[in-house]
Amino acid sequence: MTRLRGLAWDHRRCWGPLDASVAPYRAANPGLEIEWDRRSLYEFGEGALGPVLSAYDLVVFDHPFIGDIAQDELMVPFDAYLSAEQVRFFEQDSVGPSWRSYKKNGRQWALPIDAACHVASYRPDLLERYGPVPRTHEEVVALGRLARKDGRWLGLPFVATDAMCLLLTLGDPQEDGEHFIAPDMVETAVGQLRELAALSHPNSSGWNPIRCYDHMIAHDDVVYVPFAFGYVNYAAKTDRPYLRFADVPTVRSAGALLGGAGIGVSAQSKHKQHAIDYALFLCSPNYQRSDYVKSGGQPGSLAAWKDAEVNRLSGDFFSSTLRTIGSSYLRPTHPGFIAFFRDCAPRAAAAIAGDISAAELADHVNRLYRETRQPERSVA
Repeated sequence: MTRLRGLAWDHRRCWGPLDASVAPYRAANPGLEIEWDRRSLYEFGEGALGPVLSAYDLVVFDHPFIGDIAQDELMVPFDAYLSAEQVRFFEQDSVGPSWRSYKKNGRQWALPIDAACHVASYRPDLLERYGPVPRTHEEVVALGRLARKDGRWLGLPFVATDAMCLLLTLGDPQEDGEHFIAPDMVETAVGQLRELAALSHPNSSGWNPIRCYDHMIAHDDVVYVPFAFGYVNYAAKTDRPYLRFADVPTVRSAGALLGGAGIGVSAQSKHKQHAIDYALFLCSPNYQRSDYVKSGGQPGSLAAWKDAEVNRLSGDFFSSTLRTIGSSYLRPTHPGFIAFFRDCAPRAAAAIAGDISAAELADHVNRLYRETRQPERSVA
């Protein structure tokens, strides 16, 4: 009996379709056991990978880890296990830059099992009182002011991690050698975010997207959220209240931070071929647009995002945000980026809250980014 152990992050969007896959995959592969454990969303995005990879065959993780994974060869590159035809298919079936987000040093370290980015969201039963879905920052501000007259709010999740994500979405990072984000762009982004925060629910500074969405379906005081990672689960609800999702209110809906999740195989796995085969099954379009979605998952397959039945089951979550993810921003994946992000996140939150200046934030972000990149440049 071969036993595979996998690690998911603790939300139905991740573990739902993984748990649902076990019985049918085992039925088609006698002699195989599969067990999925879970860890927190924070550990998924910012935790340590080393201890995890010594205990599991498969891990679902956030793509900025790829730099550290490639540097230390912590996972098995998929290249030797994929035909040229399979590679071309995955490239064409990628949602936005998801496929290449797991590529580093010319090798593919994971498959895009889940795709996400910053999107807008709203309560359709509340928003209809104020007009159409906003398309610009100015329209969002106007909506927020109207909502405040009725005792309602915008929502803007900016707990530290999400505050840094907001800065990356609105700051237009360019990596010009001297600056990761130009100081004037930090100033503009922080100004816009402070304007939105002033019209947002008082609990926003303690919210991540999940807490925000949970509040929105439990209370009637948050009308619209301009930027937060999308979760199909809140649009797939059949009972009211539910949420609807839309493109972000930026020019051409561009620049939204790419999220999502990859599935990789530990270099320490004793069952690499079995793990690779199972990962390919989970990421196949046939599974992604059927039981994957029906079990609460948010697929990484473009075919699933465009599927009419998938959209019918999800309140058009995918078709309504496809433009945004197609123009989303892929953050850097060099070694050390996770540590850089973790260090800057509290300062981003402080800047949005008005506790430090945008100039102070810009100085810290750009100085630390240069320090983070220096070792890699020296090696090169």
